[in-house]
Amino acid sequence: MSRALTRRTGAVLSWLMLGLAVSVVAVAVIVPRLTGSTPMTVLTGSMAPSYPPGTLVVVRPGPADDIAIGDAITYQLRSGEPTVVTHRVVGVGYDGKGERVFTTQGDANESPDREPVRAVQVRGEVWYAVPWIGRLNLLFTRGQHELITRVVAGGCFAYAAGLLYRSWRRRPQASPSAGPVHRAVT
Repeated sequence: MSRALTRRTGAVLSWLMLGLAVSVVAVAVIVPRLTGSTPMTVLTGSMAPSYPPGTLVVVRPGPADDIAIGDAITYQLRSGEPTVVTHRVVGVGYDGKGERVFTTQGDANESPDREPVRAVQVRGEVWYAVPWIGRLNLLFTRGQHELITRVVAGGCFAYAAGLLYRSWRRRPQASPSAGPVHRAVT
């Protein structure tokens, strides 16, 4: 294999890896942050095969009135507590006080959940999901996520600076003895 082909292959692989890294950061961090959504990791198999364990789901808040049967929602198990579950809405109704409630069920579960979900418990509807990316969330703490993001961003900037420097070093230099170069304008 020639050196030029090896170099070109390395450049293509570098750009592909950079594109993949930027895409992952965009779907897992940037888009949720810009839209007020929350990325969460599916931990159990109750929503398989739609959202198997390790899937990153991005949950977008919205009005409870827009939630319909068939929507996957993320809700608090108990109002005011941090533990959340993502299940599909299989029924919509009203309780004795006239409050809207949802009957939910995991896709892999045989029966609906026992407790109805009140609108105040709903954190949002699943907007989109990315398989396997959620596993990365499980490997690192929040502080480690920030450190990794900064290191990757710094590495991308350093790589870009290196490319700029190399292109600057390789550009042809005009020799002083050659005199000015005149080009004909057509």
